Amino acid sequence: MAGPVAAALGDGAAQELSENPWRLLAVPAVRPTQADGFARALLGAGAGPGDERRTAVLVGWLLAQAGLKGHTALEAAVLEKALAQYGVPDPAEALEQSIAEASVLVFHEPLGPPVEEGEEQPVRILVGLEGAAMAEESLADGLARLAGTFGGPADWEQAAAAAPDRSSAELIRAVAGHGLVTHTGGEAARAEPLALAAAARELGLRVCVAAHAPGGADSVTVAELLSGQEGPGRDADGQFALDLLVVLDAPQLDVESAAALVEGVADGARLVLSGDPAVLGSAGAGRVFADVLAARTCPQLVSRTPDPGPVGELVSGVGIGELNQVDAPGKEVVIVPVQDAGEAVHRAVQLVAESVPRAFGIPADSVQVITPGHGGSAGTRALNAALKERLNPGPGRFGGFDPGDRVVHVPSPGRALPARVVSADAEGLHLDRAGVRIVVPKDLVESQVRHGWAITAHQAVGARWPAVVVVLPGDAAQALSRDWVYTAFGRAERHLSVVHGVDQALPRAVAEVLPKPRTTRLTGLLKALAAAGEQPEQ
Repeated sequence: MAGPVAAALGDGAAQELSENPWRLLAVPAVRPTQADGFARALLGAGAGPGDERRTAVLVGWLLAQAGLKGHTALEAAVLEKALAQYGVPDPAEALEQSIAEASVLVFHEPLGPPVEEGEEQPVRILVGLEGAAMAEESLADGLARLAGTFGGPADWEQAAAAAPDRSSAELIRAVAGHGLVTHTGGEAARAEPLALAAAARELGLRVCVAAHAPGGADSVTVAELLSGQEGPGRDADGQFALDLLVVLDAPQLDVESAAALVEGVADGARLVLSGDPAVLGSAGAGRVFADVLAARTCPQLVSRTPDPGPVGELVSGVGIGELNQVDAPGKEVVIVPVQDAGEAVHRAVQLVAESVPRAFGIPADSVQVITPGHGGSAGTRALNAALKERLNPGPGRFGGFDPGDRVVHVPSPGRALPARVVSADAEGLHLDRAGVRIVVPKDLVESQVRHGWAITAHQAVGARWPAVVVVLPGDAAQALSRDWVYTAFGRAERHLSVVHGVDQALPRAVAEVLPKPRTTRLTGLLKALAAAGEQPEQ
């Protein structure tokens, strides 16, 4: 573990571990039991569960783990319960010590409506790490700034009158008169913010459309915009040189990237956050789009445009908790029952390589397989091995890859970029990503590149394919939820095949298994800023 430890703790790793062996928890994938074992090896009997060095690290580790699950903070009682589960003898005292040492931050969030003067306002006590907490506050301030610095309506009535449909016209009118607007709808509704962007360009405004996944003809990715690789560039003050920023796939914004994005939008510019609230949430901490919608502090436009065809009808039903049989005369939706994981893999390969291309004229390269997880007998690893053997057999001489392999490049958590293997040399693995050549260094290939014939729904969110094969083996039942099914089924444009081996777990997940809640502060912060803005100056 010397390499990962040095990478996590830097040049002073040895000294740092000598002083506090529990700092081993800074290494990804290390668990508290392993850090406890290491501490006992160094300290002997002195390595007790109540050691202040242990409890301080454990508080931070628990909050970091919560961040990986999407939380930006935890209720103090929840954190104390978790500390007790790891044997901390006095969890409340341990938490107070961490707060006193400023290694974590504490927040008092008001509950319910404001009370009369002299009465005590009920609050919930939240604890968070500085990074997520500061990002959330910066984001709230930035959104309030954009809503409050807007200079007034523009003369967009002619553009609204020429809009292709009523929903697009309503969006254009809302953006004409407000600096911050939200827009919700399904896949077909994406045309509405694009119509807005086109209208704004006709008016001579500087416009940028940013999406989660690459591939849009008139859009850049959020990551590329933030890095400066694509987009309008920045002015002398470090802000984007634009008048209107339209963000598609807004549910995929985590709190830190959203804060960086909003910070780059200048006073007086307009920001539109658009997306489908029913899809899977962001890979990073926060639930930015849902929190902004819940705060109700800016105009909210709801699209009237339904997703078309049998696939659209099926997905719309899933969104409200109903798994309906739909009329699919052209076999747009096909259910393929299977008995076990081996049969699921076999049928998935058959669908991709033979059935879908033959029936619909869709080439195998345009068929995407989606499954709940990477492991298991019908996870992405097993499916990709079988699909590679059928579609691009080879020895895998480049670290398991061959020229022509379909892959996903994951340069950072939450970003899964489709690509094709071109070659490899001493420099690394050469990929073609939509005509752009990139090189993944040799030492990063194992951690950043996976075969991409089969991916998870989290990797697929934000993208669509002509045909999708969703594989649901029996051991996937526990992983299913309404938002997972909605996201996976909704990736299909023309055809959806469901390789179905989970029996009644699928309708039960759609009806009953809601997205896991995330503890965040953004809604409360936005409401408080809006209320403060409404107060008359003294």
